[in-house]
Amino acid sequence: MLEMKLCGDPVLREVAATVLEINDGICAALRQMILVMEEKNGVGLAAPQVGILLRLLVMKEPGTGNQEPGDLICMINPAIVERSEDMVVLEEGCLSVLGDGGLPVFADVARPESVTLEWTDEHGQPHSRKFSGIAARIVQHEIDHLDGILFIDYLSSAKREMVMNKVKKRKI
Repeated sequence: MLEMKLCGDPVLREVAATVLEINDGICAALRQMILVMEEKNGVGLAAPQVGILLRLLVMKEPGTGNQEPGDLICMINPAIVERSEDMVVLEEGCLSVLGDGGLPVFADVARPESVTLEWTDEHGQPHSRKFSGIAARIVQHEIDHLDGILFIDYLSSAKREMVMNKVKKRKI
């Protein structure tokens, strides 16, 4: 099983490399990422969070449109090609930013309400889709991980310090 990387691990600040070929190793990594995400009760997971510096992410569909809640989406080389101007502030947490009891620490983050993504699936099929609401939040959060960005980077210095104090308490 892959191991979760936690806040402070330098791998979380690295930019993940583009996947050049979809092969058995890539598909195995995606399957293992799904297992970790499910074990940790997450809704999304980016490859750097488990120490893989490739542009891979997995997510659970929150149940909007014609998708059933819990449907899994595997994305290879996802890219945001359009962002809405409308911004929404919602609470975010992260499986790599944990506080007391090993639970995610949460904070309000402003992000575009919707984004359009392009990606390739594990079968080599290209996709383009607009995500809105919670699904948009999930994909933006996970794509940030592919670029070495954590949700705490969007917080004011005072709020970031409050979150990091909760993270530090966990480590003691």
